Amino acid sequence: MSSLRKGIEKIEVGLKWDPSPIGSPPHDLDLVAATYTSDAPHGDPDYVVHFDSRSPDGTITLDRDSRTGQGFGYDEVMTLELDRLAPRYARVIVGVAIQQGEERTDRTKVFGDVTSTAVRIREGYTELALHDFASVSGCSAATVAEFVRGADGEWSFHDTVHGFDGDLTSFAAAMGAL
Repeated sequence: MSSLRKGIEKIEVGLKWDPSPIGSPPHDLDLVAATYTSDAPHGDPDYVVHFDSRSPDGTITLDRDSRTGQGFGYDEVMTLELDRLAPRYARVIVGVAIQQGEERTDRTKVFGDVTSTAVRIREGYTELALHDFASVSGCSAATVAEFVRGADGEWSFHDTVHGFDGDLTSFAAAMGAL
């Protein structure tokens, strides 16, 4: 007999922040999702979804992308259809990275430099997690969620916030080890 609950199926991750002060370079935060196979659940990601991309099979999409934080509500929104992911995938990590931009200074922009940051993770109308990045305010990137497929095929959510210092490329490569 099957159970009525099939684990987590479809997730929405929302990210918001306030725009930078007038005359300052814009704050550009990005949602990032990395998928891992059952053969290497903590190794290199099989693929990474971030700005201007989606998963090859269409199960992870960036529905809204912002480069400034201007707008109402959540500025970036990503949908993960975990129930549609191929059985070879055992783990998905979601993170947030701050783009450092071309106006590079001698100091890396960190979460503490960006006002009113928040990330919300929910399934339908059920809020699974809400974070403001205070615990990683000195970091330029952070993982915010881990989804793991169990032996029964059901996905579970692990609320995890781990800071990281580095650019988007190095963060995406290291997400599975965090």
